[in-house]
Amino acid sequence: QLSRRLGQKKQRLLEAARQQSTTDGAQTPSAVEPCLGPPATRGPQCSIYFSSPKSHSAQLGSEFFDQPAVPLARAFLGQVLVRRLDDGTELRGRIVETEAYLGPEDEAAHSRGGRQTPRNRGMFMKPGTLYVYIIYGMYFCMNVSSRGDGACVLLRALEPLGGLETMRRLRSTVRKGAAGRPLKDRELCSGPSKLCQALAIDKSFDQRDLAMDEAVWLERSPPESKEPAVVAAARVGIGHAGEWAQKPLRFYIRGSPWVSVVDRAAEQNAQA
Repeated sequence: QLSRRLGQKKQRLLEAARQQSTTDGAQTPSAVEPCLGPPATRGPQCSIYFSSPKSHSAQLGSEFFDQPAVPLARAFLGQVLVRRLDDGTELRGRIVETEAYLGPEDEAAHSRGGRQTPRNRGMFMKPGTLYVYIIYGMYFCMNVSSRGDGACVLLRALEPLGGLETMRRLRSTVRKGAAGRPLKDRELCSGPSKLCQALAIDKSFDQRDLAMDEAVWLERSPPESKEPAVVAAARVGIGHAGEWAQKPLRFYIRGSPWVSVVDRAAEQNAQA
C-alpha cells in the first residue's frame, strides 16, 4: 500500500513537470520568429534620405569663391576642375594658369566702367558664378565671378588628369589645321578656348553656380600636394587696354608644361 501511494505521488509530480514544460515552451521564440535584436552584420548603412546623386567630399563651396579677384586667381592654381558629361564620364584637370579681372576700373574687363549687359551679367552675380562668353563666333572662354561687382577670374589652362582620350576627341571635332595628327597631352587644355573645348563647356554653362552645379565643379587639390611656385605676369591678348595690358594679373605655376604662355622675363624678375 505504501508502495502504491509513492507511485501515485511520483506520477502526479511527473504530470506537473510535463504541464510546466508545455507552458514554458509557449513563451520560447521559434526558429522562424523574427529577431528584434541588432543585425548579425554591422556593415555600413546608407539611407536614401541622406544620400545624394553627387557627393564630393573635396568639393569647394561658395566660401572659397568669396574673395577678391587677385587672391582668388592665385587660389585657383592647383585645384582640380571636374566636368561630368551626360553619359557619366568625368573629365578632370588641375588648374595651372588664371587671369584676374578687377571690375569697373579694369580697362581690360568686360565690365569696365561698371556697364552691365545680358552678356556679362554673370560677372555681377554672386562669387562662384560662371561667366562664359564666345569669341570669334565659335570659341568659348570660362570665367568665375569673385567678390566685387564685375570682377572675375579667367581659367586659362589645365593639366589634364582624367578622361584624356575623351578630351582629345572633343578637341579634334573643332580644332583647325593639323588634320589627322593626334593632339599631344599638353595641347589639350593649354589655353582658355582649348580648355572649354576639351571639357565640352559652351554658352549653356553661363551663369551656373560652380559651387552647386551637377555637371561642373571644383575640388580641392590633394592634401599631399605642395604649395606651387607662382609666377605673376602680364595678361595675354589685351593690348587695347593701355596700362592695364602690362599689369601682372596673370598667374601660373612655374615650370608647368601645360601653361599656355610662359613669360621668361617675369620669371627672372621674380627670382631677382
